[in-house]
Amino acid sequence: MRNVVIIGSGPAGLTAALYTARANLQPLLIRGVEAGGQLTLTTLVENFPGFPKGVQGPELIDLMQRQASEFGAEFVEGNVKRVDLSKRPFILEADAGNIETKTLIIASGASAKLLGLESERKLIGHGVSTCATCDGYFFRGKEVAVVGGGDTAAEEALFLTRYASQVNLIHRRDQLRASKIMQDRIMRNERIKPVWNSVIKEILDPEKGEVTGVKLQNTQSGEETRKKLDGVFIGIGHTPNTSLFRGQLEMNDVGYIITQGGAKTSVPGVFAAGDVQDPVYRQAITAAGTGCMAAIDAERFLEAQH
Repeated sequence: MRNVVIIGSGPAGLTAALYTARANLQPLLIRGVEAGGQLTLTTLVENFPGFPKGVQGPELIDLMQRQASEFGAEFVEGNVKRVDLSKRPFILEADAGNIETKTLIIASGASAKLLGLESERKLIGHGVSTCATCDGYFFRGKEVAVVGGGDTAAEEALFLTRYASQVNLIHRRDQLRASKIMQDRIMRNERIKPVWNSVIKEILDPEKGEVTGVKLQNTQSGEETRKKLDGVFIGIGHTPNTSLFRGQLEMNDVGYIITQGGAKTSVPGVFAAGDVQDPVYRQAITAAGTGCMAAIDAERFLEAQH
């Protein structure tokens, strides 16, 4: 029987592991399929406090895990296949076997939707990004593209105008799906150039290990062109990794877990932290903050049970 089980090993899960370990709760963290979360797909992280010269994403995750382990957190590889939250103790069916726990912290994150190109996968963290707030600073004075037509893409494009010389907004249709106010802002901004009726067929150039441009195809004529670029931002949204809990926890229409009064979910004893419940900020530091909240909430829940 476990006091605390944590699903997910990004900043939220690792912070929750650190706090619950220091509270002598002997937490078990299940690392999951995408171990380390989205930080493992980035290179230099400059906006996490405590690192004046920045830190590599995978290194930051490694440091967090070592710190939690130092205080007694236990880690297990693999994934969770099924959960039963209908009664306590909660039962998890994992690759490592069945696990019973008094409390559960869900920090399984959200996965950025990608175009599905091989070149995109190879250049993630090397000119291809899914987060303008995280990486926009690296593209000062450079020409970039944002892919998408909804509010996510519009927000990314507007943010990037602080740094980039020009932002090409590539959309498969001839008008945006974004809200009217976001569309108006896009059209008024001289640094944003819409590229209508176009899709990216390939991102150049994986062999050089950096983005040098894109191969575009017109969705109406089928004509292919090339466009020189220094960076590509994918702005087609995120998918919260919550399918495991569907029907057992309260979620919004998209699938983000709804939390209240801190990190509490609709099921007492189950807490959620990080991108799995945050469709707005999606930063490493906010994920870590909610991981702390979930850990303290779990600790207080266990105390109240005695």
